[in-house]
Order: sequence, then structure tokens, then C-alpha cells
Amino acid sequence: MGRDVFFFFSSGVKFRLFAQGVTLEHLVRLANEHLLALSPRYRLVRGDPANLSLHVVDRDMGEEVRATRSLSGGERFLVSLALALALSGLEGRDSFVDTLFIDEGFGSLDAETLDLAVDALETLQGRGRKVGVITHVAAMIERIAVQVRVEKRGNGRSVVSVVEAGAG
Repeated sequence: MGRDVFFFFSSGVKFRLFAQGVTLEHLVRLANEHLLALSPRYRLVRGDPANLSLHVVDRDMGEEVRATRSLSGGERFLVSLALALALSGLEGRDSFVDTLFIDEGFGSLDAETLDLAVDALETLQGRGRKVGVITHVAAMIERIAVQVRVEKRGNGRSVVSVVEAGAG
């Protein structure tokens, strides 16, 4: 054994990879619970343990293992949402993620999937998490109880208002 081997172990690379792998396994398990509710067609699995990659198992395609980059916009959004929801469930001593902000992506979803996504966000909010959504999708706006609206006034000016659902 030379110095290079000693350096590999002493630098903590192997331990760091192991610890990150354990965390990723937990994250994937939590994400799959959310993904099952959002779209039972997909399931996340770990790829090569050496690089902490993820793949998607497509149940409708005979359990085909797909690269995450092969997902369409709507599929990618659902998988990302499941991962974000899973991240909000990772907890240590204090809550790991107390607030979740989502910027768009809802426009790529069909009506049924949009309902599933909003239901998941409402469930998360019901568990005490704060959820912020930036959207222009009318169906989303209708379901958001309290809204912070930003309206352009021209000449670089905007007006910010807080509106409760049904109030305008």
C-alpha cells in the first residue's frame, strides 16, 4: 500500500460517499412514497453507487429503467416534485425543510396530474409546512387560498397585494 491508498482513506472520501449514499437511499424511499401518489407509473432507483445517480423505473413499459434526462416535461416535474416533497420530509433535530417554494412547471401537467400535484402540496401544508407556488396557471390560482399578487404598473413600478381566495 502506497501513500495514495492511505490518502484515499484518510481524506474521508469513502466514508463521505457511504454517508451520502445512505441519505440518498432514504430520500429515494420518501420520494417514491410521494411518487406513488402522484404517478404510480414511475419509481426512482439509485444508479451507480459511485456517483450517486438516480434512474426512473417505468412500470408501464415493463419495468424499464430510464435515465432521468429521458423524462418529458410533465414527467420531470412530477419526479422533481416527489423529490422536493421527500426533501421536506428529511428531518434531523430541527425540521430540515420548513418552507417549499415551487416556481412554475405546472403548465406542463394535464388537469388530472395538476390535481394530484396540488393535493400533494395541500397535504404538505396540512402537515405544517409552508408552501409557496409561483404560477400563471389559472387552475392553480383558483386553488390557492392566500395569494401574494404582484401587478406591474409601468415605469418599473409594481404593486404587491395579499388576496384571499374568492376575494378578487
